[in-house]
Amino acid sequence: MGNGKLFKYIFIIFLFIVSLFCIFSFNKKLADNRTEVVVWTLQMANFSDYMNGIIKEYEAQNPNIKIKWIDVPFSEGEKRTLASILSNNPPDLVNLNPDFSAILAQKGALEEIPEDKLVEFNTDVVKSLKYEGKLFAIPWYATSAVTIYNKKLLGGNKIPKTYDELANISRAIKIKTGAYAYFPTITENDTMLKILNKYGVGVNNIDSVESQKVFNMYKKLYQQKLIPAESITQTHQEALEKYMSESVVFYQGGANFLSMIKDNAPNVYKNTEVAPQIVGKLGQNDFSLMNFIIPVRAKHKKEALDFCLYLTNQKNQLELAKMTNVISTNRYSLKDEFYNSDKDVMARARKYSAKQLEHITPALRQQQGQKDINLLVNTAVQSILLNKGTTKEILNQLSNDLNKLK
Repeated sequence: MGNGKLFKYIFIIFLFIVSLFCIFSFNKKLADNRTEVVVWTLQMANFSDYMNGIIKEYEAQNPNIKIKWIDVPFSEGEKRTLASILSNNPPDLVNLNPDFSAILAQKGALEEIPEDKLVEFNTDVVKSLKYEGKLFAIPWYATSAVTIYNKKLLGGNKIPKTYDELANISRAIKIKTGAYAYFPTITENDTMLKILNKYGVGVNNIDSVESQKVFNMYKKLYQQKLIPAESITQTHQEALEKYMSESVVFYQGGANFLSMIKDNAPNVYKNTEVAPQIVGKLGQNDFSLMNFIIPVRAKHKKEALDFCLYLTNQKNQLELAKMTNVISTNRYSLKDEFYNSDKDVMARARKYSAKQLEHITPALRQQQGQKDINLLVNTAVQSILLNKGTTKEILNQLSNDLNKLK
């Protein structure tokens, strides 16, 4: 090869390398010019394929956006969120529970969400997220316990719809089977407050006549040994173990507990059926919800909301539900066959849970100092059931103690 041809060959290679470098630099510049939206989720690391897949799809449809996803351990969520929101550089979108979201809204730390952006969501769920008539959160997924019961032990007894009906059949079940009708775990966290909420009783009227009736119902069951003595000391895990040992007929839990029963007590699972959640006087259901908020100091609010609505759309919510057994809050997802099938006990549990989201108001609102409130209420429960005074006296004292926390 002559010198001229060699030089020409080297020059062509040089031009090719320069071209590649320019293309790479141009693409890098384009990438660097993308708007970076920082998104925090809680305890979603096990679903990284799901999250990364959605992010990849979204970025392909929105080439000017880069999503920076950070998963935060559940135990650190509130602490880290509060610290970041008080700074001048908070994340753009944060996954929280509604109770802490409401506290942040009360402090004026959240961006208001236009309600017309949430037309695809379950109306009752959206309503439950409002604070003083305004919306500061976008729903993501929910859970709502159903009544899991042993149909063999139930015998000919009618499936109860209310706590009162359940109390009324407790004696007949105990006499006939030796099993307890249920194990209420009424001093676990805010369990008693959730029950009271279903009767229109809250912290502000906890010494009312209606409240006394509810407490006395449990006092009677306890003293007549129609609920386990451990009801005032143990948790839902012990209650589940009692159910799996056929010592309890009814258990309140989500569809995920059916999988535990199937794996750990297959013979009990064969006799297991589900029914709607036990309700109180008002007829509404308990539920738990996870949502997203946009800090008022976030730099990319519009982009954060747009990504959030993509993450929570019909397709993506349904995909998450099928992986985890949570309930979609997107009303179009809820119309899917996945939530409207009777093919097996698991499917029926999902169906009941989904329909229960249509009857969730008034929802129990957590308050600042909730742990102290729970402790006072649960101490009162123990005092009443152990007959350490009249129900009226103990509830009057409880009301006074709760007022001191305000």
